[in-house]
Amino acid sequence: MNRIVCLLILLFATSCNYFEKKKVYPEDLLEEELQTFNWNEVDTYPTFTDCEHMTSKETHKLCFQNTLISSVNQYLSAQNFVVSNDVNDTITLKIKIDKSGLLKVTSIKIRPETIQEIPKIDSLLRQSLKGVPKIYPAIKRNQQVTTAFELPVIVRIK
Repeated sequence: MNRIVCLLILLFATSCNYFEKKKVYPEDLLEEELQTFNWNEVDTYPTFTDCEHMTSKETHKLCFQNTLISSVNQYLSAQNFVVSNDVNDTITLKIKIDKSGLLKVTSIKIRPETIQEIPKIDSLLRQSLKGVPKIYPAIKRNQQVTTAFELPVIVRIK
């Protein structure tokens, strides 16, 4: 009987910890969630109406980039460039699409030789992006988010 009483006392003493409620703070939950959050990936890339039928994330991205590049190419091909030397350059446009779908050029990387041959290339590139169709912003966890892209534009004039 003595052993049973000791066993019951030991059982009651250790089992109290199982009924203890642990306090969870919202700040701790937020910090834990932010640690698992990948800030460099979006669930859905920005898109145009023509690209909405795409099924995979990668095809959405390719359709978006191809639409931007074709808009720039169409605009530039309509211009009549007169150059004294051949131009062969890959221009890098850094663009940002905010969470409302507005496109903004943040920087343009052009070689000095290209600027010398086509002094207004910077403004022409900016103007070419004004004619793009309506952009639907990227989505991350069901929220519209701002995204940044680098868009290579190949310029060859002979």
